[in-house]
Amino acid sequence: MTAEPDQWLQAGRIGRPHGLDGSFYVTRPRAVLLEIGLSVRVGTQELQIERRAGTEVKPIIRLDGITSPEAAESVRGEALFCTLADAPALGEREWWAEELEGCAVSDGATPVGQVTRLLVLPSCEVLDVKRPDGTELLVPMVSDAIRSVNVGEQKIDVNLAFIGGG
Repeated sequence: MTAEPDQWLQAGRIGRPHGLDGSFYVTRPRAVLLEIGLSVRVGTQELQIERRAGTEVKPIIRLDGITSPEAAESVRGEALFCTLADAPALGEREWWAEELEGCAVSDGATPVGQVTRLLVLPSCEVLDVKRPDGTELLVPMVSDAIRSVNVGEQKIDVNLAFIGGG
């Protein structure tokens, strides 16, 4: 598995060990990225998922190379990453948060700022956009607010009149 650093998706973090075989709970999981047979990066190592149990909310996995509770404890807190290429395909007008972070945001030809992160709010997901003056603008991920997204060119076109950020 070879990928550029910006092509990695965080699949979760290594939590407390579970059992005697090196399995562990995954905290903050993206369960869809934790399938048996997929490779994940832990620090500088790439390891394969050998076992998956638990639930979507609280998955338990075992990686090749981590074969004891002590080994699992030694990497506790480490992030698990998989490549964007190994991730399941998303639907139309769906993106991974990592694909949107860093995108330049504009309203037509008028620069608005740069996406710093994607936030999940109770009503919808929003882009947190840092404006040139240092202020933040929250852009809801709805079609009235976002005209187009081009992750290949790292550009997002928004409707400031709808957002009220003009």
